[in-house]
Amino acid sequence: MFVKPSILTAGLMLLGICVLFSCQVNDSEDHKSLTNNFELKKALAIERKVDSLLAIMTIEEKIGQMSQVRHFYDIEQGDVAKKLIGSVIHTQGLLPGEDAIEWQQKFIGLQKEALSTRLGIPLLFGVDAVHGQNTYNGATIFPHNIGLGASRNPELVEKAAEITAKEVQATGFNWVFSPCIALPYNEKWGRVYEAFAESSELTAQMARASIRGHQGNLSDKKRVLATSKHYIGDGATDYGVEGGLTSIGAQELNDSLLLPYKASVEEGVGAIMASFNTYEGIPMHAHKALITDTLKKSLKFDGIMLSDWKGYSRFGERDIINAGIDMVMAVDGDLDFFQEDLKNAVDSGFVAQSRIDDAVKRILRQKYRLGLFENPFPDTTLVNIIGAGEHREVARQAVRESLVLLKNEDDILPLDKKTAKIVVVGEHADNSGLQSGGWTVNWQGTQENYQGATTILQGIKKLSQGDVLYDKNATEKHANAEVAIIVVGETPYAEFFGDIGHESNNLQLTLTQKHQDYISTYTDLGLKVIVILISGRPLVTTAQIEQSNAFIAAWLPGSEGQGIGEVLFGDFNFKGKLPHSWPKSVEDLNGKYGPNFWTDDIAPLFPFGFGLQY
Repeated sequence: MFVKPSILTAGLMLLGICVLFSCQVNDSEDHKSLTNNFELKKALAIERKVDSLLAIMTIEEKIGQMSQVRHFYDIEQGDVAKKLIGSVIHTQGLLPGEDAIEWQQKFIGLQKEALSTRLGIPLLFGVDAVHGQNTYNGATIFPHNIGLGASRNPELVEKAAEITAKEVQATGFNWVFSPCIALPYNEKWGRVYEAFAESSELTAQMARASIRGHQGNLSDKKRVLATSKHYIGDGATDYGVEGGLTSIGAQELNDSLLLPYKASVEEGVGAIMASFNTYEGIPMHAHKALITDTLKKSLKFDGIMLSDWKGYSRFGERDIINAGIDMVMAVDGDLDFFQEDLKNAVDSGFVAQSRIDDAVKRILRQKYRLGLFENPFPDTTLVNIIGAGEHREVARQAVRESLVLLKNEDDILPLDKKTAKIVVVGEHADNSGLQSGGWTVNWQGTQENYQGATTILQGIKKLSQGDVLYDKNATEKHANAEVAIIVVGETPYAEFFGDIGHESNNLQLTLTQKHQDYISTYTDLGLKVIVILISGRPLVTTAQIEQSNAFIAAWLPGSEGQGIGEVLFGDFNFKGKLPHSWPKSVEDLNGKYGPNFWTDDIAPLFPFGFGLQY
């Protein structure tokens, strides 16, 4: 039978494509199979090493591995070796040195102590790097998680975590206590900004991205161990009280709060930190059903279960070990008590030897995965990347994509760069500490400028082609300006001290009267007013939104304030969507309890996911 050449050619081409595609599929599957086989062999090799090392360890060496201390106050020179310490953390307090090289040298000295012991087990070095290497003055500081949640961009979150890992390694650490994957149920909680969103699905997605960015290939010298926290119900306490009672039902806990932890475990997170809160009348640190039965057995978490601050003495001592805590922050005088008391508990049979062995296996497993036995020391060549320009470019992108436009009356935005005269108002406009929130340089944040950061005002001045005036306290009343950009918001805070109603502060769910007056001063002058809100949570700003011509929720943008100017002047459009429903009144929040609180009778001013564009 005669077949037309065109048909024959087409048929042969189609056959070739099919064969090629089949080969590619088979090659892909073979490659995947080889990769999986390699990873399995690698995992089995690590397990054999862990078992061999565990078999020759004394009880003192095992308890030492379960001990985490600060590099100051908790220990003296020689204690790492003498007390067989397994992990060191850096927190608010004495700095390891003036610059990154000195930080590294401090930790190298401690690592050498650990390696000088009988078994030479290397240390884990942990740090609360929750939006960049925020304990180091001069690092790249990203928007807090609430802003990253607004971006809806998991690829950006992964990139930010990868950069954080590099700058963390550059300062001598190999472990971060991040990401926070809480689901805030009340804006009164002082850690709302540490969480990505009120949505468990969005939080799970961002948790996966953050873990991938931090951990990658764990043995890579530019990656670190990640920690999902705080397990579980930390953001769902009654009335948003840090460390309070979480009274939700088991079904809601399983369907909502547990979802980001399932995602974390599936992503291979290296550690999970227990929470301060109480559930079912039991401190979470001592909740065996949720830690051992749910997390370790049902979800098959094989990493380190870490206590929070002074977890041993605060939450039931030996009970927390039996519940499944593997490593204890033995700080503020807890170290000797913890080590001696736990040994007595093992000797008496109150804590089983098998429970100790399980804890130590988990710790050793992560040390092997990190490659610490082969490469225990930090890479000195990394110090030059801290605060690098390419890192700050990514942070600036994160700022731009985190901004949520709530109002844009008469299309006042974007601003023309040739606007003849702009007045910028408010102390938050020219203070990188105020724009960054808690966990920045200091635990509770700083109210001063810090190294390498760009303020919002500096960014506006750089981009504007007209005159930019600065009226810090709205006292100069520049009535001849064409537009007023008024930057208002909260002062920095962190855990406990950031709770609304905490005795240590005057925080509230509305703007201070002073900041309300900033807005009124310029609206009374008849100027067009753009309000930028710097806050770690949605605030009740109904009246101020009504007053303004444009209103932007900027969250806590971090070190790259110029990103705000780039959106104001139209170099980029708004992308952010609300990660939390926006409240209409303070009264609505008195009993708010979770994202499902809102009804037709009590509706938010703006719903979850709202966000305008030009």
